[in-house]
Amino acid sequence: MSDFVFAAFADEAGTALSEQIDAMLENCVPLLEIRGVDGKNVTALTVEEAKEVRKRLDDAGLAVWSMGSPIGKIGIRDAFGPHLDLFRHTLDLAEILGAKAFRLFSFYIPAGEDPELYRDEVLERMERFTEAGKGSGILLCHENEKGIYGDVADRCRAIHENLPGVGAVFDPANYIQTGENTLEAWEKVEKYVKYMHIKDALPSGDVVPAGKGAGNLPVLLARYAAKGGRVLTLEPHLTVFKGLAALEREGDRSGVGAYAYPDARTAFRAAVEALRALTA
Repeated sequence: MSDFVFAAFADEAGTALSEQIDAMLENCVPLLEIRGVDGKNVTALTVEEAKEVRKRLDDAGLAVWSMGSPIGKIGIRDAFGPHLDLFRHTLDLAEILGAKAFRLFSFYIPAGEDPELYRDEVLERMERFTEAGKGSGILLCHENEKGIYGDVADRCRAIHENLPGVGAVFDPANYIQTGENTLEAWEKVEKYVKYMHIKDALPSGDVVPAGKGAGNLPVLLARYAAKGGRVLTLEPHLTVFKGLAALEREGDRSGVGAYAYPDARTAFRAAVEALRALTA
């Protein structure tokens, strides 16, 4: 499985773009799923700021793989017009940054209500995204996420069946956190998967390094490779316990859980190393 190409949410290694670039170079991760830049969400960048980000990444020999946007992470009852305008702006930024893909979501459903009551509205809004994105050459990809319409595999499949212009980002940890078996989920959406987020979790929902949880990562990676998949985006979400270093002597482990790290850069490195071990 050595043909995989790594991308990362490098804002988990540091807030500043300079920190993100250093972490990517240090860990030999060539691609960025861009989400936070110098304390701003990527959707809040201006055109000029996006051009400067592109230049700095180009100079470092790095590239943007996907827009890690929060588009679609609003309530289904929230006003859609301003959000569609934000999508169009972010799509312009994606073209400047050279992104090949664009991550989006399928709207939060009111707590306690049946998501199927909102199916038509979800599909209509997402179709508006696909219409706005036509001709850009950028692949729109829906991510399964807790609390949105497409949080479980059956509803994700409904999105893809009705909107062939929308691919799937497969996030194993998010499926675990909604009570789904990742292998069963994969069987339902496999033909729509365009890339994967590498995030693993225990049955309790706690996020752990890739391969240490219930995500069935070795099997999923083999199946993804078999269908020609290549890009894997690391989304560590690992615990940073800021007081850890002060409590431990070198070589000791304090009782704060097996996967807690003294700082974001160390947690990021641990996530990369865990994925490298799985794909070696």
